[in-house]
Amino acid sequence: MIKSGPTGPLFFIGRDPPEADGTVRAMSELTHEPKTAPDQEPRLVVESGVALRVAAIIEPAIVDLGYRLVRVRISAQNGCTLQIMAERPDGTMNVEGCEEVSQAVSPALDVDDPIQAAYHLEISSPGIDRPLVRASDFERWAGHLAKIDTSEPVAGRKRFRGILRGVAGQDALLTRDDAKSEEERDVAIPMRAIAEARLVLTDALITEALRRGKSGLPPEMPPADDIAGPKKGRGKSLGPRPKKADTQAPQEDNEEE
Repeated sequence: MIKSGPTGPLFFIGRDPPEADGTVRAMSELTHEPKTAPDQEPRLVVESGVALRVAAIIEPAIVDLGYRLVRVRISAQNGCTLQIMAERPDGTMNVEGCEEVSQAVSPALDVDDPIQAAYHLEISSPGIDRPLVRASDFERWAGHLAKIDTSEPVAGRKRFRGILRGVAGQDALLTRDDAKSEEERDVAIPMRAIAEARLVLTDALITEALRRGKSGLPPEMPPADDIAGPKKGRGKSLGPRPKKADTQAPQEDNEEE
């Protein structure tokens, strides 16, 4: 019989091995120093099903450390993988923070055992093309390209792509970049209807993310109209472009043969 529960994080070992009798150390026995929990802005885009239950179990532990939960996702990768995204209130995250979160949530998951199968536990930062789950995310990244899927039709459609314009009341504002001539470009999407929202990788987004990472603070964004949209073709990809050395290396090997 396979015991349900984490088979070990993919990126970080989040806890000490169980004792001889199978018990796991309590949170009070962890060596990290307690941190003051930040003012927690509620997530407006949340999970469903088992992932929602996992989020309810782990979020208090994450908040106690001074971090914020971004997203929980359960996938079939490597059999079964539980991915937890977390960040500091300023939107940053590092390896040590991921390890700290892993140590905090593992005991809680062992006790409640929400996933009835063996799984891998993966703790990560939101990444550059991050999910947008709080109102402040839509404000902070205003001026950048995003994709939004809704759970119900809004203005006759459920998928949107365009430049974020911030928030008005309970609505996320977006200027569509794919609107037809007869369609309204500026739309207000009720946040309660958003099923998933995330940033789209562009050169401007990568540059801004790197700048924020260096400064450690979320600086003011430039005007939305000053930020260029994504380039077509190769320019749209985040991956490194092929280096000449990489393409020439196989040719040199062939010549030697």
